Amino acid sequence: MKFEFFIAKRYLKRGRKGSFISIISLVSILGISIGVAALIIALALINGFQSDIRSKILSSTAHIMVSDIIGDGIESYIGIMNKIKIKDRRIKSAGPVVFGTILVKSSMKNTSGAILRGIDLKLIKDEVWLKNLKEGKLPFGRNEMLIGKEFSRKMGFFSGDSCLVISPQMILSPSGIIPKIKKFKISGVFDSGVYEVDSSTIITNLAVAQKLFNMKSKISYIQIYLHDMFKAEEVAEDIRNSFPSQVSVITWKDLNASLYSALDLEKRVLFFTLTLILIVAALNIIAGLILLVMQKIKDIGILLSCGATPKIIKRIFFIQGGVVGILGTSFGVTIGLIFIFFANEFELIKVPKEIYQMSYVPFRLNIFDLFAVVFTSLLISFTATLIPSKKASKINVVDAIKDE
Repeated sequence: MKFEFFIAKRYLKRGRKGSFISIISLVSILGISIGVAALIIALALINGFQSDIRSKILSSTAHIMVSDIIGDGIESYIGIMNKIKIKDRRIKSAGPVVFGTILVKSSMKNTSGAILRGIDLKLIKDEVWLKNLKEGKLPFGRNEMLIGKEFSRKMGFFSGDSCLVISPQMILSPSGIIPKIKKFKISGVFDSGVYEVDSSTIITNLAVAQKLFNMKSKISYIQIYLHDMFKAEEVAEDIRNSFPSQVSVITWKDLNASLYSALDLEKRVLFFTLTLILIVAALNIIAGLILLVMQKIKDIGILLSCGATPKIIKRIFFIQGGVVGILGTSFGVTIGLIFIFFANEFELIKVPKEIYQMSYVPFRLNIFDLFAVVFTSLLISFTATLIPSKKASKINVVDAIKDE
């Protein structure tokens, strides 16, 4: 095999009458490098955007939500919750939630609508944004509430301020039926990183929310966090089978199905579209090798007359095309990884935080995607060498050297 490598190396470096063939080799290597780098960068961009959006959304959304099938609230939620947790070790934690819409009025006469969530702060410990408060403390006390950063900015609230909360639940008073109005103290401000949550969500403890919305001992739903969020559908199906006529089960994928479907489709389309760059680069390999075969016909004839077999000739040109593919792929991977490093280091792609829930788009390269790109590039490159190497092996020794 050393002989084939020696000849392929000489043919790769220069042609008989100049450097035209080596230029074609360089163009082929450059084309493959650009295609591989573009694929790696694009897939890392999609992965980064998708994982960041997913982490931001899941920071304010449970992996699974179990609610009453009628929508009237869950009465015996403690029994259901205990049965779910004891039965399934895939579940990390579970806790009750009461929620509803309210109006919040400040002392400055500012009024804004919001969603109030009452949770058991002792049970629900997996919402990261509740652990790292921007200021203040969790609302364990009576008529205390936690507000989002954007809501705080919009209403001019700070930790320790008071406000009025108007509930849609009506009460009977001497002057007639009026909305329920309660005075709340702002215990702290949270920053989830999700604009919609930070601008419209208010957190309080479970007992306060139940009383405000006249839920008594009922809750709106049970939120469940898993050790592995990608097992949500599997666990949800088991819960449905355990309580077939009692509960409705929704996973985080159900809530964001259209978003993740669009991101997955975009990733697949990008992969196949950018693969066309590799195919175009592979055509350069074919063209370069065919030109080399035509230029080296007499050399091939001499090699055949000296005892070289058609298989050896075929291997020479196959090795040459393979070297071009390997070099192009290696340079492309290097360029892609360097670009990803600097893009993350200097936050190159800035985006409006209010729209995309992030200030810049991070690049995250999945090792499976990297292997897929390398495999695809090498497969296309080696496949491209088959035509010219087969053509070279079929040259007739008499026709090749008859003019010598």
